[in-house]
Parts: sequence; C-alpha cells; structure tokens
Amino acid sequence: EADELRGILKEATQPLRAMILLGINCGFGQTDVANLPTTAIDFDGGWVSFPRPKTEINRRCPLWPETLDALREAAEHRGNPKADADADCVFVTKIGHRFVRTTENESPEKRTRIDSIGPTFKRLMVSLNIEGRRSFYGLRHTFETVAGESIDQVAVDAIMGHVDPSMASNYRHSISDERLRAVVDVVRAWLWPEVAGAD
Repeated sequence: EADELRGILKEATQPLRAMILLGINCGFGQTDVANLPTTAIDFDGGWVSFPRPKTEINRRCPLWPETLDALREAAEHRGNPKADADADCVFVTKIGHRFVRTTENESPEKRTRIDSIGPTFKRLMVSLNIEGRRSFYGLRHTFETVAGESIDQVAVDAIMGHVDPSMASNYRHSISDERLRAVVDVVRAWLWPEVAGAD
C-alpha cells in the first residue's frame, strides 16, 4: 500500500532507499538493481535505459526527481568493486561485491546465488511491523498494478521489459517519451499524491 511504502522509504537508509525507488519508479527487481551500470543513467535528462537481464528486452524509464536525488546520494555509499566486471555497477556492497551475484564454481550445480537486497529489505519491513508475503520483488508487482491505471498497457510493458507476443509488437518500432512519462506519473501520484498535485 502507498502508506506502507512511504513509511518504508522514510526509514530506509542508502543505498537501499535508492534501490526501493528504482523498484517502484521503474519496476526493477533485485537483479535489475544489482546489474545496473552507471552508463545506463542519464542524470541530466532524467532517464534510465537498461535491458532487462532476464529477457534482454530494451527498457527506457523516466526517473522521478526523488529517484535521481536518491541515486546521487547512494553514490556516496558505494563500495570499491573487487572485480573489474563490477567497476561500472551503480551499487556495490561495502566489501566490493554486487548486491546480487552467483558464487564462482566450476560445477554449475554448486554455484550459489547471493542476494544482499532481499534480506535487507525484509529486515526493514519487520522493523516497521509490516507483515505478509511481501518482498523487494513485490515492488515490481506493485508498479505493474498501479501503472495499469494509466490505461496504456503497451507503455507499462515497455517499462517493465515484458515480452510482447502480439502481432502488433512486430510493427511497433517505438513508444513516445510522453507515454512512458504518463505511466510513471500515475505511480508517483499514487505514492505521493500531495507532491504530484503540486507539480
């Protein structure tokens, strides 16, 4: 719910706060956040352009002023990456790793996925007495649900990086920035109705 999410954002510290805002602003999950490169963010224009790691489908999403501010602040809390492959990651743990990674092992069945975002988010939820089956990935579900009120499912799907199996997708070559902004504006107005009304 919007009031729960406002409470979560109020108590979240960096870099988790910036991650949560990416989750509700753009429908990003943990893997999206962990793999996000700095080159994907246009701070001047206020956009993030980053293919979804799971599907490799291109995505563009307008960033709210609150998200941009949080990303700038989170940069001050970024660890020093241990691996060259992580050098361009927006978020790096204090000990120099991606927040979501797979341990190295020659045998694929012995590799382990380490997620440092989900448990941190869960601890925050517990501290706020927010119960139920809710997780960081639930932000992606919430974005989809609220963004649907924009009545532009094509634009919502484009931001989410969903596969569009329809014939129309074969003929659609772009979606205007205005349509994408309209989608995220609906979610922002749901989360902060007083701020959206003052813009």
